[in-house]
Amino acid sequence: MLNPKFGASILSWIPPHWTPESGLHAIKKTAKTGFDILEILLPVSMDFDAATVKKQLRDHNIEAICSLNLPKNCHIPFHPLEATTLIKAALDKAAELGVNFLGGVLHSGIGVFTGLPRTKEEEVIICQVWTEVSAYAAKLGIKIGIEPVNRYESYICTAAGETLNLIKKTNAANLGLHLDTFHMNIEESNFHDPIVQAGDKLFHVHMTESDRGMLGEGNVHWDELFKGLSKINYTGALVLENFSSEIKELIGPTSLWRASKYNAEDLAKDSLAFMKKMCAKYN
Repeated sequence: MLNPKFGASILSWIPPHWTPESGLHAIKKTAKTGFDILEILLPVSMDFDAATVKKQLRDHNIEAICSLNLPKNCHIPFHPLEATTLIKAALDKAAELGVNFLGGVLHSGIGVFTGLPRTKEEEVIICQVWTEVSAYAAKLGIKIGIEPVNRYESYICTAAGETLNLIKKTNAANLGLHLDTFHMNIEESNFHDPIVQAGDKLFHVHMTESDRGMLGEGNVHWDELFKGLSKINYTGALVLENFSSEIKELIGPTSLWRASKYNAEDLAKDSLAFMKKMCAKYN
C-alpha cells in the first residue's frame, strides 16, 4: 500500500536562508496549498527559534521535518569533527521542534572535490561520523537520511547503490537513504530499481522534475518511480523541491538562469495534484 504524506520544501517558497519572517511565510503557503508537511532546511548557523516555529506550525496544522546540507568547511573526509558537531546541532534543533527525521547532504560539502574518486580511507572516516551521529540521533528518536547528489555537486555519494553500501557498514537501524529525483535523473539508469533496492531503508524522497519545474512536464520517469514506491509499500514523505524564478533570491543559489514557466504557488499546487494522482494510480 502506497500511503505517503505530501510535503513542500521551504525552497518552494523562500530562499535557502531561514528568517523568522520568511519562515512564517513558508508555513502559511504550505498550509494554503494543501500540503501535510514542511521540510525545513536548517541554517548552518543554527540561528533558528525552534520553540516559536513549533508553535507556528501547530497554529497552521502543518507537520515538519528537517534537512541540512553540509557546508564546505564540514566536508566529512577533511573536517570530520566539524561535521559531527554541526550534524548533532541540527539533530538538537530537530528534537526541539519535535521532528523525527533529518535528511540532506550529510556526506560532503557541496562543491568540494579532490579530482579523484572517493577513497577507502575517506569511506572509513564517513562511516565513523555516521555511526556517531546516528547513535546520537537514536537517543533523540530521530532517523537520518543520507541524500546522494549528482557528480557536479559531489564525488562522495552520487547514487543510491553506493550510498546504501556505506549506510549498511554502520549497522545503524536509524540511518537510511534520502533520494531526490533530480539527482536520480542524472545518475541512475532507471527510477524503479534504486527504490526497490533500498526497500525499508528508503526514508525520504525529494520530488523534483528534471528541470526543477512542474512535475510531469520533464524527463523524470514518474511511472517507474511510483511502481517502485508501491512495490516497497512506501509510507514516508514525498517532498516537493522545485523552484520558481518568481522568487528572485532563488535564482543564483539554484541556478535558475531561464525564467520559470510558473509562479511558485501554481508550481506547488499543480505538482501536489500530480503526486496525488500518481499515488492513486499505483495504489
